[in-house]
Amino acid sequence: MNILKTLGFRAGIVSALLLVVFVAVWYAATASSAGTGAGSAGMTAEQVEYQKMMGKDPGAAKASGFPTPMQMGETFVRQLRDPFYDRGPNDKGIAIQLAHSLGRVGLGFLLASLVAIPLGFVIGMSPLLRRAFDPFIQVLKPISPLAWMPLALYTIKDSSISGIFVIFICSVWPMLINTAFGVASVKREWLNVASTLEVSPLRKAFQVILPAAAPTILTGMRISMGIAWLVIVAAEMLVGGTGIGYFVWNEWNNLSLTNVIFAILVIGIVGMLLDLAFAQLQKVVTYVE
Repeated sequence: MNILKTLGFRAGIVSALLLVVFVAVWYAATASSAGTGAGSAGMTAEQVEYQKMMGKDPGAAKASGFPTPMQMGETFVRQLRDPFYDRGPNDKGIAIQLAHSLGRVGLGFLLASLVAIPLGFVIGMSPLLRRAFDPFIQVLKPISPLAWMPLALYTIKDSSISGIFVIFICSVWPMLINTAFGVASVKREWLNVASTLEVSPLRKAFQVILPAAAPTILTGMRISMGIAWLVIVAAEMLVGGTGIGYFVWNEWNNLSLTNVIFAILVIGIVGMLLDLAFAQLQKVVTYVE
């Protein structure tokens, strides 16, 4: 345990040093252009007018050049100072945008879990069904989730529900495959003992198979959540309206590179936290001999 703590402490120090080096290189690369191209100097009259229409300050926007660490720090403070503001359809705080994205991801992921885990259980317990379902899974699994978006928009005719459908369709396959694999991989000795004790099928499923397959099932759910968070950003860029993906696209149209970078970092941090949550769940259900 002490070795692991020491290793973790050293890893933290190395990570901090890497961050310092990255920021220093970033500062050095952008310092020379920090004083040029700022404000509305490099913007056309139409771009300045558009900034004013959107409620932005064209004098505060950087028209050319990559933003400096100081500018990014100011953007972080400005965005996090009031993350829940709502000034209309195209101007909402980052917390509101994240709430919309997480809501879509959560609902689509929940629906996928309700379908994939029970179906994976049934497939994993039956070699016949595994062989029967395998061709369909292998054909549908490689299809990009965004390829389903036009079909979803045509049939559902609602951009928000279409986004939820895309999350559902991309989350199903990793959970289905990992659940079926985990159930099929349960030790035969445990199943034989349950049969010897004349355990009912339902009790055997919940008290023998589920605990043994839980780590594999959680792995599938962890992979699905990572894919879902990746896909929702791209989907929201396509359908617009609300969400962190729409926020990125809208800020790009507003010529605000600092807000785009801020949103990218927020997407990465939220994705990391979601992955860590599932990693902790995996540890809880993993039996260590």
